[in-house]
Amino acid sequence: MNEVVGRDDLLFVTLDTLRYDVAQELAAAGRIPNLARHLPGGAWQRRHAPGSFTYASHQAMFAGFLPTPAAPGPHPRLFAARFAGSETTAGRTWVFDTPDLVSGLAAAGYRTVCVGGVGFFNRQGPLGSVLPGMFQESHWEPEFGVASPTSFASQVERVEEITAGLPREQRLFLFVNVPSLHQPNWFHLEGATRAAGDSRATHAAALEYVDRYIGRLFAAAASRRRCFTIVCSDHGTTYGDDGYTGHRLGHEAVWTVPYAHFFLDPPPGTPGVRPEAAV
Repeated sequence: MNEVVGRDDLLFVTLDTLRYDVAQELAAAGRIPNLARHLPGGAWQRRHAPGSFTYASHQAMFAGFLPTPAAPGPHPRLFAARFAGSETTAGRTWVFDTPDLVSGLAAAGYRTVCVGGVGFFNRQGPLGSVLPGMFQESHWEPEFGVASPTSFASQVERVEEITAGLPREQRLFLFVNVPSLHQPNWFHLEGATRAAGDSRATHAAALEYVDRYIGRLFAAAASRRRCFTIVCSDHGTTYGDDGYTGHRLGHEAVWTVPYAHFFLDPPPGTPGVRPEAAV
């Protein structure tokens, strides 16, 4: 990451509330082709979330504690605050001297931009202002929220406007919180009803909806230079699993999340990009 930071743009996407098992099943079945083509080996990595609900998990991730590989560690981190005794800070870790990754990247010259989704990013009160308040620039509209059937498409349109308006030389750290998987998600499945409510099937349909627009998000993020990209869930959720419904609880379906990171290449001929840098 010490080579990436300062050279590439950065995109961090949280597919809020996405279950690992659903994400993996859809990738294996070819139902999310636009995401799957970027997943190493065509599959999600199985990881453990740093929190069981949005606020706690994002506070941890913005401090450098991304979801941890679901296998014995220690696992060196991509990013870490300078902290004496850290066993997961290694030579390849980008270390920052601020309280959080967002301000650390701002200090390194990045424009930090948040496009929010769920209520913890809506800036409609003090609590909903904490996470977006970390960024130099934040965006949220009702059309981006959990109740909007077109939430992600609306977010992608805003991202396209943001990236088009940035000076080419300005490095960008773009964070997008995607609310489509979060309840309510019944409206993403044809034939589902509000009365019947959400289910594992409507959760899967919501991921298919996201996949239809994710290519536009990736294209915008890599429109100016190569972009290092992280896509993961912040936590899962339950739909009657062992009698549980929802999250903010200690169930396997909540703690286990999908994760991937990869590079997005800029279009051939992008001004200022050397041919070898786009390979």
